[in-house]
Amino acid sequence: MKILVCISHVPDTTSKINFTNGDSEFDTNGVQFVINPNDEFGLTRALWFKEQQGASVTVVNVGGPDAEATLRKALAIGADEAIRVNAAPTDGYFVAKQLAEVVKSGGYDLVIAGKESLDYNGGMVPGMLAGILGYDFVNSCIKLEVNGSEAKAVREIDGGKETLGVKLPLVIGGQKGLVEEKDLRIPNMRGIMMARQKALTLLEPVSAEAKTKAVKFEKPAPKSAVKMISADNLDELVNLLHNEAKVI
Repeated sequence: MKILVCISHVPDTTSKINFTNGDSEFDTNGVQFVINPNDEFGLTRALWFKEQQGASVTVVNVGGPDAEATLRKALAIGADEAIRVNAAPTDGYFVAKQLAEVVKSGGYDLVIAGKESLDYNGGMVPGMLAGILGYDFVNSCIKLEVNGSEAKAVREIDGGKETLGVKLPLVIGGQKGLVEEKDLRIPNMRGIMMARQKALTLLEPVSAEAKTKAVKFEKPAPKSAVKMISADNLDELVNLLHNEAKVI
């Protein structure tokens, strides 16, 4: 089984976010980037298939040269090879088209992507990728088993879970639950050294029209200052909750 894991290169949640050029562009200065958490769950599951069923695991990213450090981390964790499509991931449809070309040329049986990326939270790419390829698609997937050309997937739905029987080739939009957090891999020194010898292929993008464009970014309004009330002044507390906060 050939598995392709889509990797997004996203800012660490602890990074301070700023914008430039009239708040129309994300400022990457001083920002630490990591593997998108939803993708990391998918990569760990793919490595389980590699270890238990002999699958091959390739990771792919649509992005600039700065994303190669993230791909190298995925290789150090255990992926066999990496692919970078040399284009800025500014639009979900554009990214899906690039990934579709990689899937077609590589003949992958299973494509695992995160259900959404941590930065834009668009949640568009896995579904559009499956639509372009004509593959079955399971989103919000929290469990996946594969037996030959048959797969059983469990996904979260409103109010519960749904178990599906599907056939390969298949696209998965994965999330926390595909593996437990305690099972996520940390690169060790041997893995880091081996990653330097693994193939990282650079591909130029295919022509695809972007369907969306970021016009402006805006930060959330800052939180108001905390108002401290003496523990023995219950009347003031009730008054503020009723007249100012209007929660009672």
